[in-house]
Amino acid sequence: MINKIALVGGTHGNETSGIQLIHNWQSSGFSDELASRFSSLDVSLTIANPDALSAHVRFVEEDLNRQFTLEGLDKPSNESTAKEAKLAKQLNQKFGPKGDSGTDLVIDIHNTTSNMGATLIILEADDFHVQLARFVKHNMPEANILLEDEKPYLEHGYLCTMGKRGVMIEVGGQPQGVLREDVYLLTQTMAEVILDFCQAYNTDSLEQYPECEVFRLGENIKFPLNEQGKRTAMIHHALQDNDFAPLIPGAPMFRTFDGKDIEWQEAQETYPHFINEAAYHKLDVAFATATRIML
Repeated sequence: MINKIALVGGTHGNETSGIQLIHNWQSSGFSDELASRFSSLDVSLTIANPDALSAHVRFVEEDLNRQFTLEGLDKPSNESTAKEAKLAKQLNQKFGPKGDSGTDLVIDIHNTTSNMGATLIILEADDFHVQLARFVKHNMPEANILLEDEKPYLEHGYLCTMGKRGVMIEVGGQPQGVLREDVYLLTQTMAEVILDFCQAYNTDSLEQYPECEVFRLGENIKFPLNEQGKRTAMIHHALQDNDFAPLIPGAPMFRTFDGKDIEWQEAQETYPHFINEAAYHKLDVAFATATRIML
């Protein structure tokens, strides 16, 4: 059973769609129609990082969505100096503890400045998550499914891993600190579809859906840098805003500041996403790669 569910927004304080959805549902509650649809579910609504929200920033000192490693959570409190590290321990006490959680599912809502549309991020390819991916893709055909199973579930530092199971909703493109209606509505729809899945899962009413397209995370591609660590190129216009579209060998991915193209040199095509994500600017990450699989 997937009964106890934590729906979380504001893990990053400038990603407004999840924040607004949580605020709306906190103030108005589920409508009668939604309450009936989710009758078997115990859903809590949480703003994860209110200090970052108040300051209109992604985080105050450190990225909260990287603080939930088992090693970090096990550190004595006096060794955790960053505000977000301390906050992670508090949230883990409330929704975890990680590895032995009392929460069946954590759904963490994010925005990206990249043109990723409505993307469901799953961290495992077990039967539950495969069924979830197929359900979401069937009921929301415009959705993308991103699989980040490059490491075991409990080794991720994501907030959602406090739960027995955890997923992320990632919707864009939306500028940081801005609320776009289309992005908000995609966020709300995906949250409701995931809850619909949990209701069907609990009541043994899931249908058998066909395999669906899934993008499996590869690696991060960094911007070209000179010896001084300064960028020498920007995202090529042919790649910009083409998240999850194939980048084929020989296709341009960067344009240098002196007007030359840098092409994708790998032998196989890849499926870039998080293209030119603003939050990764200081890390010099240009985009992430993926392979296309069927699950």
